[in-house]
Amino acid sequence: MAKTKTAFVCTDCGADYSKWAGQCTACQAWNTISEVRLGSGKRSVSHTRSGYAGAANSRAQVLSDVEFTELERRKTGFAELDRVLGGGLVPGSSILIGGDPGAGKSTLLLQVMCALSEQAETLYVTGEESPQQVAMRARRLGLKTDKLKILAETSLESLMAQVENDRPAIIVVDSIQVMYREDITSAPGSVSQVRECAADLVRFAKQTETVLFLVGHVTKEGNLAGPRVLEHMIDCSLMLDSSSDSRYRMLRSQKNRFGAVNELGVFAMADTGLKEVSNPSAIFLTRAEEESPGSLVTVIWEGTRPLLVELQALVDDTHYNSPRRVVVGLDQNRLAMLLAALHRHAGIALSDQDVFANVVGGVKVTDTSADVPLLLAALSSLRSRALPKDLVAFGEVGLTGEIRPVANGQERIRAAAMHGFRRAIVPLANKPKKAIEGIEVIGVKSLSEALDAT
Repeated sequence: MAKTKTAFVCTDCGADYSKWAGQCTACQAWNTISEVRLGSGKRSVSHTRSGYAGAANSRAQVLSDVEFTELERRKTGFAELDRVLGGGLVPGSSILIGGDPGAGKSTLLLQVMCALSEQAETLYVTGEESPQQVAMRARRLGLKTDKLKILAETSLESLMAQVENDRPAIIVVDSIQVMYREDITSAPGSVSQVRECAADLVRFAKQTETVLFLVGHVTKEGNLAGPRVLEHMIDCSLMLDSSSDSRYRMLRSQKNRFGAVNELGVFAMADTGLKEVSNPSAIFLTRAEEESPGSLVTVIWEGTRPLLVELQALVDDTHYNSPRRVVVGLDQNRLAMLLAALHRHAGIALSDQDVFANVVGGVKVTDTSADVPLLLAALSSLRSRALPKDLVAFGEVGLTGEIRPVANGQERIRAAAMHGFRRAIVPLANKPKKAIEGIEVIGVKSLSEALDAT
């Protein structure tokens, strides 16, 4: 029997070593070097004149001659999940769902599997909980479980034997970090175990057109635990975000071979499990009845739909040598850049002021369309003058002071009009040629014009 080769690889940068070390000399990270199984030292595949033995069965062909059939997506019964997935489940796809402990990953998948068990053969593999615990949760949520099969197993060999026999159409493995292969000596959750177990499961899913859900743990930094190659193996990577002080859960697509990236689905945690929020903008627009300085609503674009969120800014005299720039849900470096543009092109200096910015509801905004409303909210707080509640704004601010257009401008304006907003400050290039009923659109091309429009 060929001897198994192993190496020691840094999970952060990928540098390899001949033996274990506490610190990676390439990236200077501590405790990131793990043992990796490389495989046997000899190849079992015999060579032929053309290369490997299997090379004769494969040949290059013209792309237009490749035969294919349109794959029909399977609906999960949750419109928000289908939206994030790109329209539903694709046969043979592998989906990785990560999130903080207690975010609701297992609850969501249990609800989905119970709904799908009515139309297809399903298998829920639990490695962290007993079948009794899963059954107790399902009963508490009021789910229909008479057709859902459950298997408590952490051995990959035993799991593969079960799925080879039953051939379910949809499989959930909760979680990939507890699965192990008997021929690998490292502990479950190590780089070797996670990589090899995931590779075998994904390979089975591709060959049998089985939909595979993998539950993944996250690190203290909020990233998926395990080797980075895990995210390259799967077709779709989803992250379920939650905060301790909110009952809302946001499911975001980080990678999707069959749909849009950064698509967002919103759920609310209730006594009966996760419930869909069909109109996410409504939950982020719960504003005080009285107008307050430093608050303004903007329209960001998440995946394939607009989302209205409230931006808040607080400007106050600093008590330190260096003024503070604190943001929640925004990019701190971008805030510093915007304040510099405000000083250079509008003559408003905040070098002696602390600036705090927040996105209400726990949403993380990466869209550059939040530049204009952020500066307007900061100026409103500085002057202690409240902005109108029926005002909405969006647009990107350039370093030369120009207001640059953003994608899907007219769709954003229509979404604002549907939620009762009557005025909109937008980039001039995004101003529609035909008026939109119920809302006055003000097009601006420079930062000074945007400030004057308020």
